[in-house]
Amino acid sequence: MDLDGVRTFLLVAELGRLQDAAPELGITQQAASKRLRSLERRLGATLFTRTPRGLRLTVDGQAFAPHARELVLAADRAVRSVGSVDRAIRVDVTNRRIAPAVAVEDFHRACPISNWTS
Repeated sequence: MDLDGVRTFLLVAELGRLQDAAPELGITQQAASKRLRSLERRLGATLFTRTPRGLRLTVDGQAFAPHARELVLAADRAVRSVGSVDRAIRVDVTNRRIAPAVAVEDFHRACPISNWTS
């Protein structure tokens, strides 16, 4: 599923108008509309009723909205789980006599973990 389309759906559902959501997404109104049409095709459902004053969620759109929120939250959590997270260094050593293993052992002796601060 296209997360950009789901994010567009959620913002349009919140704001009620493509022309308000598009600038926040950094795309044109036409691109936002295309994302919504693509999402609707993928789901096989109409998510919005188009009115002269904007867009309103259909019954299918209302049913999809909480799941869409969870999907985006899960994706955001997945992205945050990698990258700039502080983690312990793990080094697998199969031969303690090779140069990298000796260097790691020397470093560990010189800088014990108890001396590290966060």
